[in-house]
Amino acid sequence: MPSEHETVGAYALGILDDAEATAFEAHLAGCEWCAQQLDELAGMEPMLAALADLPGSGSTPAIGESLSAKPSPRLVEKLVDEVAEKRAQKRRRSFYMIAAAAALIIAGPLAAVAVNGGSDGGGQVTATPAQATFRTMSDKKSATDASTHVSATVAVARKDWGTQAVLELKNVKGPLKCSLVLVAKNGQRVTMSSWSVPDWGYGIPDAKTEQSKQPLYIGGAAAFQPNEIDHFEVVTFEGKKLVQVDA
Repeated sequence: MPSEHETVGAYALGILDDAEATAFEAHLAGCEWCAQQLDELAGMEPMLAALADLPGSGSTPAIGESLSAKPSPRLVEKLVDEVAEKRAQKRRRSFYMIAAAAALIIAGPLAAVAVNGGSDGGGQVTATPAQATFRTMSDKKSATDASTHVSATVAVARKDWGTQAVLELKNVKGPLKCSLVLVAKNGQRVTMSSWSVPDWGYGIPDAKTEQSKQPLYIGGAAAFQPNEIDHFEVVTFEGKKLVQVDA
């Protein structure tokens, strides 16, 4: 890395002499990397200045005196590296969250059973992309809750950004608002998708209409890898767990 790049931390802290500052500013005019680093480090100098104004107390040396001393070049370099790494980690986390959100948006149109006709459950059922995707996914886990009798199968696929999932839900009646929740091994909970269950329900074996007999297929996504997942839960918006599927 050119030596001018290593000066950005010292410039941000205001410890360059006039000649050094002038030379760095000339370099800064044509260096996008240094401009970005300077923007990220811009808050450090005012923070140190504010701390330097604090008075000392008792026999303890004045805080202002210790903070106003110019740090060594090695310390400045270490500060820059630490801030840059923290920023990079934040950007990586943001990328994974954006990727998962994008996948969820893409999965949205795959979510529910498509119906031609009215909203009373009597329409003609047509296959959906979510159902087709579900059939192609080989990693599937199923469970039926002994109390609610709701059945669920969760199909998952590993992605670079996390996990894609498609839920098949059966024997659930509405009206309900529900979510598919991923529970990670570290205890974190992530909502992968949410939907409404109409009065006539989904996957009801003895239903009077074909629509009500069909399961619900809905897609979702999360930033966790499959090996980081403990289980999935289908829960109502009121917090009632309808069924749990172990990963």
